[in-house]
Amino acid sequence: MDAAMVDRLAAGEGWALLQSLPPYDETASLHLQDRLREAGFAADLVAAAMTQSRLRSRGTEKFGDFAAGMLFTPDGLEQATRLAIAARHAHRYAAAGVREVHDLGCGLGADAMAFAGLDLAVHAVDADDTTARVAAVNLRHWPSARVTHGLAEDVRLPPGVAGGHVGLWLDPARRVRGVADVTGRTKRVFSLDAISPSWSQVLAFADQVPATGAKLSPAFPHGSVPRGAEAQWTSWHGEVLECAVWWGPLVASAGRTAAVCTEASTAVVTERDAAEGAQHPVLPSVTGMREWLYEPDRAVIRAGLTGALVGAVDGVELASGVGYVTSAVSRDLPWARRFRVVEAMPLSTKRLARWLRDAGHDRVTIKKRGVTLDADVLRRQLKMTGRGKGGSEATLVLTRVGGSQVAVVVTPT
Repeated sequence: MDAAMVDRLAAGEGWALLQSLPPYDETASLHLQDRLREAGFAADLVAAAMTQSRLRSRGTEKFGDFAAGMLFTPDGLEQATRLAIAARHAHRYAAAGVREVHDLGCGLGADAMAFAGLDLAVHAVDADDTTARVAAVNLRHWPSARVTHGLAEDVRLPPGVAGGHVGLWLDPARRVRGVADVTGRTKRVFSLDAISPSWSQVLAFADQVPATGAKLSPAFPHGSVPRGAEAQWTSWHGEVLECAVWWGPLVASAGRTAAVCTEASTAVVTERDAAEGAQHPVLPSVTGMREWLYEPDRAVIRAGLTGALVGAVDGVELASGVGYVTSAVSRDLPWARRFRVVEAMPLSTKRLARWLRDAGHDRVTIKKRGVTLDADVLRRQLKMTGRGKGGSEATLVLTRVGGSQVAVVVTPT
């Protein structure tokens, strides 16, 4: 979809066609396209409208009912901030007294929608003309929001932006423009040097505007967190979506933090929470395994805050960096899962297979971290086929203790 097609879809015949389409059904899409062309609609307009219908169907998961009135691009939808997370971003600016936000690299406009929804004036910019036009359509309901096509690096902020009422939000591009795979998706980049605008430019903007935030990859390195800033890794139902870096009045807790989010709640873990468990030794051997095994949310692990879990349950980490913590304490935490330990042993296929058979198990669910074993290969070696034996399912955690690979049989709680 090019910029001209966005204009056709956003007005007149194109918008009427798009809004008249039934809920997207892959099995009926070809028949529907034929009917629309027979009704006199141009083939390219029908194809574009059907693509939008499919993307709107996918977009509902991120945008809810808003998706039915939005336009999307495939890359833009994949990279767009989930609306619930965008709302958390916007509330930072509102709580800091910001009244005007410059959104540089606005994409489809998800964050800009959240800013405008809190009555903040929004000046959104995107380097891709088609994407900028899509964002303008998605922001059409908010008169305080305007979108322009341009490079973030070329934006000249107005005088007075260092004051307390202007904020800056950057979402640097992490894909190579114009280089797509067979599915049409562009190539992702991971280096801070390769994002656009570059990390050095982001830092320069933050020096200019105290109330600056930037959305970065979950792979953002701990060593790159600027002094006095906050880097927050955010997960949604266990999937780590981003690391957002915040400066100045937008900082809630300096250093590394983790936000564990669902529709119902948000739990935040900070470096202060992790301090109590930071110096605890790791488990020396598998024989020291305690009654409970805890697994922190991936955002907590990405943020390097497993020490918070060690301190919260008076436990000990199985091995440095794996995230699993064992404890004699049973405690409910909104940012960690708890398992009851049934058995723990050095990882030996023969020994494990014998134990599983003796316990009446004929199939397994395998969780692993810190080991390179192929779970499917191990499942075949254990002969856990579950075919007609009437057995039960065991949950296995494969990880490391004291430098050795171990298998821990657990029961989820």
